[in-house]
Amino acid sequence: MGIGRRKFLRTIAGSASLIVLRNSSSAYSYQANQRLNVAIVGCGGRGMWFVSNIKNWGQNLVAMCDVDEQKAEKAFKMFPDVPKYRDFRKMLDEMEKQIDAVIVSTPDHTHAVVSVRAMRMGKHVFCEKPLAHNVYEARLMRQVAKEKGVATQKGNQGVSSPEFRRGVELVWDGVIGKVTEVHVWNTGSDPGKRPRPTGEFPVPPHFDWDLWLGPAPYRPYHPDWLKWHGWRDFGTGQLGNWGSHTTALAFKALKLDTLWAMEGRREAKIVRVKAQCSEVDEDSYPRWEIVQWEFPARGEMPPVVVNWYKGGAEILQKFGIRQKLEDIIGRKLDWGDAGEKKWRDWAGSLIVGTEGVIYGTGHSATIELLPREKFKDVDTKKPEKLTLSRGPEMDWFEACKGGPAPWSNFVDFAGPQAEFYLLGNVATLFPDEWLEYDIVKGAIVNHPEANRRLRRTYRQGWEL
Repeated sequence: MGIGRRKFLRTIAGSASLIVLRNSSSAYSYQANQRLNVAIVGCGGRGMWFVSNIKNWGQNLVAMCDVDEQKAEKAFKMFPDVPKYRDFRKMLDEMEKQIDAVIVSTPDHTHAVVSVRAMRMGKHVFCEKPLAHNVYEARLMRQVAKEKGVATQKGNQGVSSPEFRRGVELVWDGVIGKVTEVHVWNTGSDPGKRPRPTGEFPVPPHFDWDLWLGPAPYRPYHPDWLKWHGWRDFGTGQLGNWGSHTTALAFKALKLDTLWAMEGRREAKIVRVKAQCSEVDEDSYPRWEIVQWEFPARGEMPPVVVNWYKGGAEILQKFGIRQKLEDIIGRKLDWGDAGEKKWRDWAGSLIVGTEGVIYGTGHSATIELLPREKFKDVDTKKPEKLTLSRGPEMDWFEACKGGPAPWSNFVDFAGPQAEFYLLGNVATLFPDEWLEYDIVKGAIVNHPEANRRLRRTYRQGWEL
């Protein structure tokens, strides 16, 4: 079963020793038990998680920002004395000296503009998945985090689970042998091609349409644009929404993140990606898609192919994908009790080795080592050598005070992983064509038009 965020709740327990913030442009230093002054951008919806728990995490909430006062009303009422803003830029400018760290929980298309501005001001940043809207933004966020030395964390909570870290150990220790293939699936789908909303509706008085659009091209207000996940201008589709979770275990365990190392030899490293999909549309993500990435060797780890399947259950049946997955694991995809069956049937990953298979759930928070009989004596519940997490938020707060970098920090993991899966969204614009992405250059080197799609055109005044 998946693991909920409430399982990650912890209270701060620190000594009174002085911790100096390392590698940061920030002028602050903190006592281990000192509270951080945190601003939250995007307080309604997903942001309610952070608003509701900020006191439990032992931190101060000093500023709140949301473009939709109605959606954020409940959150705002929880902290009546905290300053409220619609425009995050005004918030950061007016409260620069009071803010230590910023949590970003806005729609995908504004993650980067908020995060980059905050980091350039020396603020630590926690940004919800999928981190960025496009490959260029993911790369820039990583570079700015590195330059400014701020503490960062992406909100893909499964990375913090004990079983995730045990899964990484099992691959690193060679328990499942050499891995040359990975399969990731999600039976949720995107809307596919649909008419663009037309006509102009009055903008609700509680909502700032211009600020919501942010860097995206201007268009008249229409409520259908707010169903943003499947629109290319605003969302990242299921690949960004869930791929961020479900590909995480393989990306870490197979050391794919090391291909993005900023130090050492800077020779070309090519990742190839190709997609099949239901339709090509400039405005919307396809209803179903099959994306394949080919990664080069990493040290002693051989080249590996990562496969992503998105679409309804009938798509998995139609292309024989479900049967292929069941053949790999030697059992039906939906095994276990009722809840487990539903979860496994819907989303998961298989890391396929020469000696066995690791199955991960949709959040990559729980794992199975298959075949069970062969590995019945192997503990999969907690790591033996890797450190346990206190939860994604608590790990980040500790890093803000000079502690170790969280696993899903922008520089070492979250940025590279986002570049990887967001490449898939470019590939669905050019189906059946192999695109060659040079990790060092940050460019698709064999297809000029696809290379241009690594970034968006930014509305005037919203350039990064």
